[in-house]
Amino acid sequence: MPGRVASTENSNKAGYTMHHVQQLDWSFAERSDPPTATSSGLVRHRLVGPEQGAVHTDLAAGVLKPGGWIAPHVHSFEEALYILDGELLLDLGGRTHRLVGGDFALTPTGLRHSLGNSGPTDVRFLSLASPQRLDPASGRRDTFYEPAQDLAAMDLAAERPPFGDPTLRFVGHYEGTPPQLETLRIGDAARGRAPAGMDTALLAYSGISVKMLIDRNFGADHVTLFTVDYEVGGAAQAHDHPFEEAYVFLAGEIEAELDGQHYTLRPGDVAFAGVGSVHGFYNTGSERVRWIETQAPQPPARHAYRWVRSWEKYDEMRQAREENR
Repeated sequence: MPGRVASTENSNKAGYTMHHVQQLDWSFAERSDPPTATSSGLVRHRLVGPEQGAVHTDLAAGVLKPGGWIAPHVHSFEEALYILDGELLLDLGGRTHRLVGGDFALTPTGLRHSLGNSGPTDVRFLSLASPQRLDPASGRRDTFYEPAQDLAAMDLAAERPPFGDPTLRFVGHYEGTPPQLETLRIGDAARGRAPAGMDTALLAYSGISVKMLIDRNFGADHVTLFTVDYEVGGAAQAHDHPFEEAYVFLAGEIEAELDGQHYTLRPGDVAFAGVGSVHGFYNTGSERVRWIETQAPQPPARHAYRWVRSWEKYDEMRQAREENR
């Protein structure tokens, strides 16, 4: 069985980082950064960015401590949030939501929003931004703040999002995908059950279940964020993409190959595959596997996958034709 690697990366001959693997260590949350005029109680740790070879992806783990807040602001990048645990107050365009684990939200470029934690425990979340946040040393700004708002008033205005309301935008919730046989079984009557269509569909193939959370249909322009579940025996064969992918592993154990290197990935591990990085995942264990996956920029409408074996077979057939001439 391949061993775990705390932090490793692979580069091509030109020195470009093809992939990176690390473990998410939440001990960064023990930091106590002093409050500023724009935030209090916020601790952020970047997982994937320029340091890991990414050009489009800015993926971070964040903690907002009890009583913490981020002042109202807009930014010149798009940001997707996935709540892991705790209770987050999110004022999104003037409507304040009370978000919990399994909730997700999109803050489009230029939409005013603020965050708060009026609860007794830390809020832990993943944050995906694209284009990448600007380095303050560049002299350019990408985030523009307004005066802080009162956390108590924010808590009073907050409500659970009315999921299923067609007027609700940029906020969603997903309980997680059960095993495929259970998911595909129809237990309710044909008439009267909750509506479902291509906009809410679960994509299932080769023992893999994908549920899109934040994508173009949800209102995003730059990023996608979704859950992936692998049944026992599920596999994605070696391939690469014309975009960047990152993976935050939540459950189970998966064998991974990235650019010919073998890894065993478990909950708390994080992997990044850059453009052209050849990767495949194989559930050879005895339990289901689950992770959160991100993409930046968004995949093209066609040719989002380049399957290694398909092109090898094409070349083999081409050579056979040449030899038979």
